[in-house]
Amino acid sequence: MTLQVQPKLIIHGGAGSSLQGKGGLASVRRSLHPVIQEVYSLLITGATASDAVVRGCQILEDDPRFNAGTGSVLQSDGQIRMSASLMDGTSGRFSGVINVARVKNPIEMALFLQNSPDRVLSDYGSSELARELQIPTYNALTDLRLNEWMQEREDNFKRTMAGVVAEPEMAEMSNAGRGTIGVVALDGYGQLAAGTSTGGKGFERIGRVSDSAMPAGNYATQYAGVSCTGIGEDIIDECLAAKIVIRVSDGMSLKEAMLRSFTEASKNERDLGAIALDATGAISYGKTSEVLLAAYHNGDTIGDTLEWDDGELIGYC
Repeated sequence: MTLQVQPKLIIHGGAGSSLQGKGGLASVRRSLHPVIQEVYSLLITGATASDAVVRGCQILEDDPRFNAGTGSVLQSDGQIRMSASLMDGTSGRFSGVINVARVKNPIEMALFLQNSPDRVLSDYGSSELARELQIPTYNALTDLRLNEWMQEREDNFKRTMAGVVAEPEMAEMSNAGRGTIGVVALDGYGQLAAGTSTGGKGFERIGRVSDSAMPAGNYATQYAGVSCTGIGEDIIDECLAAKIVIRVSDGMSLKEAMLRSFTEASKNERDLGAIALDATGAISYGKTSEVLLAAYHNGDTIGDTLEWDDGELIGYC
């Protein structure tokens, strides 16, 4: 089938405080840019938006640097519980898993649930689904995340969350870290999809639910798609992804919808970020945090937000 529009793609690996130097910035860039290259190559050869989103999330989940899949943070009891969701803007279907354990790629379970009559499953249901699908048991634990948890346990869990990026040289930044991964794609047929995956915020109460498997943190229609990152409770309180997408669906431009939504979030003192695409191919991103770890392909070149610090709440291209 001939492509009808120029595909667009944007991904994120979390939001948080400063990357503290070129070493951190360069290492994160080395992780994000190859994902853009691989997934965009799928889009220009005819992959659908949902297929591209799932593949991008898989690669990011497999990178131990980010807080999703391998490298997920530990909760207060020392266990890893992950959440992920997928929304296909064309079908209007949202699917996801909440607090699933011992699987490699939670986004794959969200994909399977797209065609299920029960499309969002919590911990017990997710575990049962993993058994039904015969998904191999997988330990997502890394030494860096274990050490992070052990150090915090010795300090009686005074920090409210774990680090957004797992690297020893960036340990100082981790006390202000917020982490998820996400992908939003516009395919060559004009279809949009969004996916988001996370290990949570780290050290949280057992049973806490993130925004990543809610429309608040991941949402798409035929008009726009958004994936969020940051403090999940802040994203939920703003209902950020759905708010932005609905504003675009109701006729507002993506730039206007992002600016209004992030202005509101800033006034409410939220700590969050988001990436977005609309059906026209417009790309936008926003943050109230110091740094948004995002990269995109505009159809011609790859760009990123790693050095974006001009004081503006949103970027647009």
